[in-house]
Amino acid sequence: MTGNPFSLWVYLSQTPLLWLTVTLLVYAAADAISQATRRSPLANPVLHSVWVIGAILLLTGTPYPNYFDGAQFVHFLLGPATVALAVPLYENRSTVLSAVLPMLIALAVGSLTAIVSIVLLAEAVGLPRDVVVSLAPKSITAGVAMGVSESMGANPSITAIAVILTGIMGAIVVTPLMNRMKITDFRARGFAVGLASHGIGTARAFQVDTVAGVFAGVAMSLNALLTSLVVPVLITLLVR
Repeated sequence: MTGNPFSLWVYLSQTPLLWLTVTLLVYAAADAISQATRRSPLANPVLHSVWVIGAILLLTGTPYPNYFDGAQFVHFLLGPATVALAVPLYENRSTVLSAVLPMLIALAVGSLTAIVSIVLLAEAVGLPRDVVVSLAPKSITAGVAMGVSESMGANPSITAIAVILTGIMGAIVVTPLMNRMKITDFRARGFAVGLASHGIGTARAFQVDTVAGVFAGVAMSLNALLTSLVVPVLITLLVR
């Protein structure tokens, strides 16, 4: 089998390994392009991996459940990857502890702003209630956001889409936006993108600076906890 590329293709096409292989190859190519552009925000590997894999599924007529049979191995690694953020956090613990009060204030303001703004905007354009509720936890990591959405009787699939789009948009705009605003403190830059754009934003922060990545990881974790607690209350108050 190893000496015949066609035999390898036949083997992969009959197993979930095909879509795992496709996912890894597409991301590796997108990441190589990102490196070649010196990590340009517009060359975000997650963004380009999503549309390329989507196009492949569309062209091959492959249902998403079939794709996920293989891609679930990557999905499983999201948990360990999140836990691994504890390593740089521990190494930079003194820097983090020195900014606890500003972080807590920013967490409260940022979390409430993210929820209230999307809910009021969705209400203003007349979206159905279940869609409004599905969009509310868009700024927290996907696993938590989908759980919050499901617990409130909303649509976790819409929530997942909103989470991914939020993360990608945040990762693209954070660097030029912070540069434009002349914010040079990587603690603030990292915390802002982690708060607004969860894991995808955190990955972008680590590409720029380790301290930014650490603070993004802290913001992502704290925001997931706070949002899961306050979303049900705010939905009751804000949604008709």
